[in-house]
Amino acid sequence: MTALAVTTLVLGGARSGKSGYAEGLLAGRPALYLATGQALDGEMAERIDHHRRRRGESWSTLEEPLDLPETLAGLPRPDRPVLVDCLTLWISNLMHAGRDVDEATARLCQVLAEPAGPVVLVSNEVGLGLVPETKLGRDFRDHQGRVNQRVAAVCRKVVFVAAGLPLILKDVA
Repeated sequence: MTALAVTTLVLGGARSGKSGYAEGLLAGRPALYLATGQALDGEMAERIDHHRRRRGESWSTLEEPLDLPETLAGLPRPDRPVLVDCLTLWISNLMHAGRDVDEATARLCQVLAEPAGPVVLVSNEVGLGLVPETKLGRDFRDHQGRVNQRVAAVCRKVVFVAAGLPLILKDVA
């Protein structure tokens, strides 16, 4: 089992392999999967089911679509690594609930600056594509870019995944 950074951000595009890579970082460890996605339609329910089957029975799962920083801060087992999948859905959830994304991100970064135990976060890199046509799409892309930058700044390790291959962007001992 390799050493795990205290905080790791795993970035990548859609279907890049980022979640599988992040899960692999925690292989062989009893871990908590902190899910931000919600099964609001059949397609999303299928995606959630696919992730659960891939992880297997050894993972504990906690669903938290909105109050991610508070949930991370209040976890009772600092010896159990946590995988947050994903920040992208969390941002979308915050926007749809009318919450302040910048305020929530600041709180998340506070928690990540001194986590109780190892935390791996997954997030989409959305800044490499076309400019969204709608204001909502542009607002989302802007929030996502800012959240990724702020979280990457506080994480000890940052990995970009493309085609299932990791590229280490930051690794601070």
